Amino acid sequence: MIAETVCSAVAVAGLGIAAVTAYRKRFLAATRIAAYALVPLGLVMTGVVAWLADTAFSPTAWAGFGVLGLAWVLFASTRAVERRRGGTRKERKEARAAEGREAVAPAASAPSLGEGSTPSKRPAKAPRAEPADDFSDIEAILKKHGI
Repeated sequence: MIAETVCSAVAVAGLGIAAVTAYRKRFLAATRIAAYALVPLGLVMTGVVAWLADTAFSPTAWAGFGVLGLAWVLFASTRAVERRRGGTRKERKEARAAEGREAVAPAASAPSLGEGSTPSKRPAKAPRAEPADDFSDIEAILKKHGI
């Protein structure tokens, strides 16, 4: 009962401040103030404030929050262990199975992953310039400035 009265008083005070702000021809600010002032009144009218008040003083509700917290801690710890081990059970099983496979067919004389039949679309990289070429430009700039 007290929470509803306080929220209603806050809403009325906020609407009064919005009216004064609108009187000073600051309509955008007045609209924003009115919107903020109507939030507590809306919360009272929807019953959220009563629900929060009932929840705040209910030992069962606090026990429920404790159970939710415990569930979150368990979930987070299992995720941390899973990351440390390297994935889920299915991923570990697949990794163990992949260790037994060979990259090359047993009867092949060359690796099965050779050059493809289509030429590469990217041109070959140009050879990198000598570092001395890069430093010659820098030396020329330094000499120009007398350093």
